[in-house]
Amino acid sequence: MTSGILLIAGMVIEAATIIVVASRQGFRRFPVFTLYLVWSLVIDAGGYYLSVHNPNRYERLYPYEVAVDSLFQFGVLLELSRSVLRPVRNYLPKWFPIVLGVVILAVCAAIWPLARAAEVPDLSRELHRLLHLQQSFSILRILFFLLLAGCSQLLSLDWRDRELQIATGLGIYSMVSVAVSVLHARPQLRPMWDALSLVDQASFICALLYWSVSFVQREAERREFTPQMQNLVLAMAGTARSTRVALTESRDSEKRNDRRR
Repeated sequence: MTSGILLIAGMVIEAATIIVVASRQGFRRFPVFTLYLVWSLVIDAGGYYLSVHNPNRYERLYPYEVAVDSLFQFGVLLELSRSVLRPVRNYLPKWFPIVLGVVILAVCAAIWPLARAAEVPDLSRELHRLLHLQQSFSILRILFFLLLAGCSQLLSLDWRDRELQIATGLGIYSMVSVAVSVLHARPQLRPMWDALSLVDQASFICALLYWSVSFVQREAERREFTPQMQNLVLAMAGTARSTRVALTESRDSEKRNDRRR
């Protein structure tokens, strides 16, 4: 009963958050984040309907939900990374977002051995792997938030910037989600699973409320990077460009050698 009430309240708040974000031109600047909110609302509404009227079908669709959710998480982090680098975007090569995507995936792969999804009975090995992936992205969101918050001065960000506001909501929700998942993995706490799941739901509602309040307020004008950070980003882009050129030249050289043979 409590879970159903909390889920319905969450859907109402999700709808309100989407309206607030869209009215503040959130879709224009953060289309993936906005679509992620829409996706969450659709999944919550559809999941609630199926859990009441057709639970077996909901269980079959759940693995696809987890997979798509992980893709959205990757997209949101990539979108935030590009937005954070907006002050130096004109100096970066067009393919630099690909480098960012590879870096995010590499960090996620490094986190994979550290993450541990709860061993839920009667779940397939494939679904456990998807839950493990979801857990890895949750830890990645926490690291992303801590990185932005810790480097806010170098990145010329403060708590009125949309990028940091979005990352803060994701980070706080992810901290609770990871803590709940760790507790779920303890067999002795299995009787408390439902209560822990309610805490997880409530944390996402708190993130939604935070985003709604943040987007209602006027955003601070984005400042330029500090000279130190600007030089660092440009140096990273230069290194990536040099690596790409070296790889291209190496492939061309191999092709020429093959032709001579």
